[in-house]
Amino acid sequence: MASKTAFLIAAPTSGSGKTTIARGLMKLLTDKGYRVQPFKCGPDYIDTKFHEAVCGRPSVNLDTFMATPEHIRELFHRYGDDADVCIVEGMMGLYDGYDRERGSSYEIARELDIPVVLVVDAKSAAYSMAALIAGFVNYRKDVRISGLIFNKVGSERHFAMLQQVCDDLGIACLGYLPKQAALEQGSRYLGLDFSQRPETQQLVERLEQNVRWEKLLEL
Repeated sequence: MASKTAFLIAAPTSGSGKTTIARGLMKLLTDKGYRVQPFKCGPDYIDTKFHEAVCGRPSVNLDTFMATPEHIRELFHRYGDDADVCIVEGMMGLYDGYDRERGSSYEIARELDIPVVLVVDAKSAAYSMAALIAGFVNYRKDVRISGLIFNKVGSERHFAMLQQVCDDLGIACLGYLPKQAALEQGSRYLGLDFSQRPETQQLVERLEQNVRWEKLLEL
């Protein structure tokens, strides 16, 4: 596993777009011929079904509430052994767990020793993002936030301002998704509503155009 690409996609809060971006990247990399092994933090059995449909491989839950850190590491290595890329989709906010940070996406990333890609909803904000991002990057030093992807970006100028934030903080800006209703995933109580799923191909095209996906393979 040490020579493979692996990363966890997280966000400051639920509803930031991490599910949309995670499934889109899984599809993009699968379409390019990479063997992508999906994982999901927590006991979520909706996202895992979609991961499996996109990647053609079973998606595996990683949950430190119901399993030991040793067990999740064993699952991660067993299922990811023959993959080119392992993508773990986080849950809720990065540090949100059942008891402070216990059971959180942060804990999973720390136990697996894999970098985090932070998805940030940038709607209606620009340089104020610096305070939010700096807080997440510097809050814990035992996890690596290796890059950012911005969601709901209004224009190229808006993205340029967000890129300046990353430059000033010294963190990699990996790209963005534009603000577009067709790319947004609706939600419902206790899960996501896949009855009105955005068009996958349109999502993949936007990610290929606007996200430095090759850099993800170097994390």
